[in-house]
Amino acid sequence: MSSPGLLDRIERYSALAPLAEAQVHRIGALQVPIGPQEWPFPARPLPGREADVTLADVQAAVAMQEAAGLPASLEWLGDRCRGLAGVARSAGLVVDELPLLVADDPLTVLLPTGVRLYLVGADDPRLGLYQRLTALAFAQPRPVAVPAGAPSPSGVPDVAVDDPGPEHVPATEVLRERVASGRTVMMVAVEDGQPVAIGSHQPVDVDGTEISEVVGVATLPRFRGRGLGAGLTSALVEHARQTADLVFLSAGDDDVARVYERAGFARVATSCTAERPAG
Repeated sequence: MSSPGLLDRIERYSALAPLAEAQVHRIGALQVPIGPQEWPFPARPLPGREADVTLADVQAAVAMQEAAGLPASLEWLGDRCRGLAGVARSAGLVVDELPLLVADDPLTVLLPTGVRLYLVGADDPRLGLYQRLTALAFAQPRPVAVPAGAPSPSGVPDVAVDDPGPEHVPATEVLRERVASGRTVMMVAVEDGQPVAIGSHQPVDVDGTEISEVVGVATLPRFRGRGLGAGLTSALVEHARQTADLVFLSAGDDDVARVYERAGFARVATSCTAERPAG
């Protein structure tokens, strides 16, 4: 299903997505969005200029991001710039290659019995709780048995890994405004009155047509293995396709990509990310 036109549209989406929050600076062949610390965007090659990115460009972009209090972060389509991974590593960054998929012929995946799905509004008093749930779920990528009171391998206390915490955690104003404006569409899966999984899609008008990226699909560790992520993703895609003619996402690894493929996604390319090494 991959085609130059499809990848062009995804690149164009990525170039336009930061404009509402960030001022985009140009450094050589890179665009570097500088905006709120609570909603950082990665630096990216200018569309059509991937092959021209130099080590000096990456070093200058990283210096600008870190001076603004933002994480050093670079993202690009690996299929279009095979040499950038080596450049990023030379700049001291760790490169990950992630499967990039589009909703080709998506299937409806039902959530487990007893789990209900809600569309989150900007005035939802639990919006901050849902934001914290996402952070906790991604901090603990795999369920791990941890003795009571001991820190988890991710550094998050074991009580926090299973419990998102107090009900009234304040949400960032950036998230609240994005939800209010429709730039972030968030859904939460709830069981027995408690949130157990979260996810969003982020629509952007790209030259008169809408494209949306599914992001931040996460399930708390002790609720994994029940199909919550697949069901939530299916609902997000169904909602996005009401107005968008292209929906895409980056999977965490090949195993996750295969789950999405069984739900009607097609792999079209590789999305590369580069960041400072952890620790």
